[in-house]
Amino acid sequence: MTLWFSTGPVTADVVLPHILSDHMVVQQGEPIQIWGWAEPAEVITVSIGDVQRNARANQDGEWLVALPEMKAGGPHEITIKGKNTITLKDVLVGEVWLCSGQSNMEMGLHAVQDGEAECAAADHPQIRLFEVPQRASGQPRRDVDTTWQVCTPQTVRIGPFDGFSAVAYFFGREIQKELNVPVGLIDSSWGGTRIEPWMPPEAFALTKELEPFTKQIQQANADYRKAIGSVLDPMQEWVEATRRALDEGTEIPLRPAIPVHQLEGADRTTGLYNGMIHPLVPYAIRGVLWYQGESNVVPYDEQYALKMEAMVRSWRELWREGDFPFYYVQIAPFDLRNHGHQIAPTVQADLREQQAEAMALIPNSGMVVISDISNLRDIHPANKQDVGKRLALWALAKTYGKEGIVYSGPIYRGMKIEGANVRVEFDHVGGGLASRDGKPLTWFELAGEDKVWHEATAEIDGNAVVVSSPAVPKPVAVRFGWSMLAEPNLMNKEGLPAAQFRSHKW
Repeated sequence: MTLWFSTGPVTADVVLPHILSDHMVVQQGEPIQIWGWAEPAEVITVSIGDVQRNARANQDGEWLVALPEMKAGGPHEITIKGKNTITLKDVLVGEVWLCSGQSNMEMGLHAVQDGEAECAAADHPQIRLFEVPQRASGQPRRDVDTTWQVCTPQTVRIGPFDGFSAVAYFFGREIQKELNVPVGLIDSSWGGTRIEPWMPPEAFALTKELEPFTKQIQQANADYRKAIGSVLDPMQEWVEATRRALDEGTEIPLRPAIPVHQLEGADRTTGLYNGMIHPLVPYAIRGVLWYQGESNVVPYDEQYALKMEAMVRSWRELWREGDFPFYYVQIAPFDLRNHGHQIAPTVQADLREQQAEAMALIPNSGMVVISDISNLRDIHPANKQDVGKRLALWALAKTYGKEGIVYSGPIYRGMKIEGANVRVEFDHVGGGLASRDGKPLTWFELAGEDKVWHEATAEIDGNAVVVSSPAVPKPVAVRFGWSMLAEPNLMNKEGLPAAQFRSHKW
């Protein structure tokens, strides 16, 4: 038996992690993993309906039972018997998605546009919510202190940023409506966080370029062990002095300070993985939604695409479910000067480019573009309805095999120089290219051999765009949307915006 959680204290009664609770949704088509802690060598019996499986706790009191996969439906009851009996009630079988990232994933339903009305209408008994508490840890934790909730107008208001994740909710609502199966949403997000805290130690070891992070983790662990060792004798002395004080009725001495792990923080490498992702494994999921990247713009992270790929690969190896889907949101245009940053206007575009490149690095992944529903004055755009729907388009088309769905806006395929013009060709044109507002296309630029960019005129020609500029009679390169202020109007006729691009990396 292989276990994916850290060793915990031995307990007399059978104990389950909090993610195994009443009202949970378990993933259809995957073995149902039930695990927990008991006395060493205790035999645990887990049953659902007429199906029963046994396991024996190991020397650390850990045990795991895999029930056979099931089709969508319910409710069911799962019974766990050892020295005591636990019954999990109102268990549904359906689709489970982990939703993670920073504040735009965390942003609650009540904080978005029409938030009050959306909350009032959020009566969906077939959708279940699991809000992971925000807690960083220097070492992998085995549990989180929360339980599954039925989606109601009351439960969607519970969350650190005005309720449960709106992006997750709108995605789940769309999936549930289209598939007509139960949906479980796990929100594990924290605003203002970089990608490194969400990555397990194994992720950095996968890529040579990230080796300095591996050394940092190893050094932090070694320092923590040394620090803990230094307080053992003072702690033992305190225990003995405290016992004497209790017996004699005298004042209890102050307890020696316990060292804090260097990685215990929301801004520390692996800290959020340890506290908010690790305790969820091996709870079976269909896939992951990811909305993060704003905090890796300043300071600019030239390794972001590598980190995304390493994080996803390591998460997939930990869950052992193969290349589960990973769908993510490209960060929206935002005037960083509103936050007092004095940076080049193209830095955010550089990060978005890395997010786009990650699609090629990460198998079974997809990216949602939201440049048309951004807010240059607010890093938290209020329209989360369309964000959730666009993520659902990817899932419905690529994960669930629904035909006839246009799930992506135009993506740059290549360019051809035609005299003084440049013809730009796209994939994912859907029913054809269009201007969102009916006005001339915006945010196209051309450059010649001098590598100086000039604003250009762009016109739709079939499934291509022809770009020209009198300032560049001999064009060499073209780019589109290359600014933190860029809200371009090019889209396909299905209303999905084109992704930014540049033909040359100068």
